[in-house]
Amino acid sequence: MKFVFQFARIVAFCLLGEILAAVLPLPIPASVYGLLLMVAALKLGLLKLEQVRETGLFLTGIFPLLFVPAASGVMELGSQLAEVFIPVLIAIIPITALVMAVTGSVAQHFTARQEVEKS
Repeated sequence: MKFVFQFARIVAFCLLGEILAAVLPLPIPASVYGLLLMVAALKLGLLKLEQVRETGLFLTGIFPLLFVPAASGVMELGSQLAEVFIPVLIAIIPITALVMAVTGSVAQHFTARQEVEKS
């Protein structure tokens, strides 16, 4: 029963994100709104990590499984994708490198900050 309530809390933030995406005229996906709302609620203490921890860990554990339908869709459209393969590759490689560099820099920053706080 604990998982049901935790999942309901997560879904509530997803629903709030959907509402914000419908109301606000910004080109931001509803999932981003929901995630930002949940992070804000966690930071402000409105939501405790223990109230969503087990379900969150479960969902991140099965996360790769959620990509199976998308991957099979890409395989079905392989011939159409082959026509735009080079432009897609030109777009994907630098963006992937940029995301990896930014993620690494942010992780190093927060790791260094935590080490300073411990000292």
